[in-house]
Amino acid sequence: MTALGKLFRTTVFKLSFTYLVIFAIGAGLVLGGIASNVNLLLDEQIGQTVQAEIIGLAEQYDTGGIRNLVEIVERRSKQPGASLYLVTTFAGQTLAGNVSTLPPGVIDRPGLVETSYERPNDKGQSSSALARIFLLPGGFRLLVGRDLGERENLRTVIIRALVTSLLWLVGIGTLGGGIVARRVLRRVDAMSDTAATIMTGDLLRRLPTAGTGDELDRLAQNLNAMLDRIGELMAGMKEVSDNIAHDLRTPLTRLRNGAEEALRTARTPDEFRAAFEKTIEEADRMMSIFSALLMIARVEAGTSVGSTTDVDIGEVVRDLIELYEPVAEEAGVDLRCTVATGLLVCANRELIGQAVANLIDNALKYGTTAPARSSTHEGAAPPPVPVIAVSAARSGPAVEIVVADGGAGIAAADRARVLDRFVRLEGARTRPGSGLGLSLVSAVARLNHGQLRLLDNGPGLRAVLCLPAVEAGLVREPAASRSAAVPAEVGG
Repeated sequence: MTALGKLFRTTVFKLSFTYLVIFAIGAGLVLGGIASNVNLLLDEQIGQTVQAEIIGLAEQYDTGGIRNLVEIVERRSKQPGASLYLVTTFAGQTLAGNVSTLPPGVIDRPGLVETSYERPNDKGQSSSALARIFLLPGGFRLLVGRDLGERENLRTVIIRALVTSLLWLVGIGTLGGGIVARRVLRRVDAMSDTAATIMTGDLLRRLPTAGTGDELDRLAQNLNAMLDRIGELMAGMKEVSDNIAHDLRTPLTRLRNGAEEALRTARTPDEFRAAFEKTIEEADRMMSIFSALLMIARVEAGTSVGSTTDVDIGEVVRDLIELYEPVAEEAGVDLRCTVATGLLVCANRELIGQAVANLIDNALKYGTTAPARSSTHEGAAPPPVPVIAVSAARSGPAVEIVVADGGAGIAAADRARVLDRFVRLEGARTRPGSGLGLSLVSAVARLNHGQLRLLDNGPGLRAVLCLPAVEAGLVREPAASRSAAVPAEVGG
């Protein structure tokens, strides 16, 4: 397609041409209305002038009779101008005037008429006139009129002006539409070329913007934001793929080696049963890792996360404390809970429960050193009981869920890194886990426009999950059921 063809096919040019046609029709209607009103005004003025002359000539007839009228009409007929006069007898015989020929019957119709006529010296040249016929006493007819050549000339001037204006309008409109369309087409072509480059695999390219803030700039900005989001998702997919390739190789190898060792060394049913139980345990651990990865991917993509409602954070935290109290008691940990009332957030209850459960689970695994009862010497003071404090309170426009422990904590340089998938610090590699727990909590926080902060508890770690609060008077739906569904463990 040629450049001119592309120009004519652009939406901008079509819109410009449409507006041009509409404006031309409007201008034509306006000028046509002006011409019509001018004609009406001229006809009215001519009619008034003719009526005034007829009244004056009728008075002359009343004063001096037909002879006096004929003399006056003869004198006026010889004067140059557009005025027309004619005096006839009742039989139609011309007595005086500058009109030689009229259509049949015109002179017999009193009143104002528009008619054609010929002058004595203009044989064969018919003209138009607006005239009034007046019946005089004695059967005489008096015609006084005005030639309409001036009106026709004015109409011609108006039509010529209308045509000229429309031609200029079409020309200027076409030129302006072409310039605007070419400018827009140049920007659209640049965006199309960039999109084609992106489709070839250059995902770092972005659509150009002119900085004018118009609709094309807004479209390019939104598309660039979409490309950024797609880039983040693809980077996340690549990261997950790399993590699966590297971090799941060890459990797969362990699973295979265990099965191979069982086939090679096991002899009794009990040995085979133990090998199968170990294989099932490794398979369950891998399935929990895959489930965690899938949940994180869905949360970060914002899809398949279930419906959202107004969740009472106090209920969620209390239910989880009740769930983890036996585990904490068995581990010799003092699990404390401080929860304010009226803490509402708009979120998915299951995801919020999973996020808080991951923080508590991490605190139980890595934030305490349970006392060994058998090692306590008789008479010596027992070691202090590790404490995990879980609290939920309002902080400005947000609700903060805090899980604080007294363990070794996380160095400031590692706090951002532990939010990535499969990251496990040196002190945690000997403990069970997959390194996905904090990644899921961070993803849930971002999904709900919140934030996960890891702070120093001096000693220990203070994990703060901050979520936007919902005012109590703006509750849109009843809170979800009290049960906090906790999926398979993904702590780590």
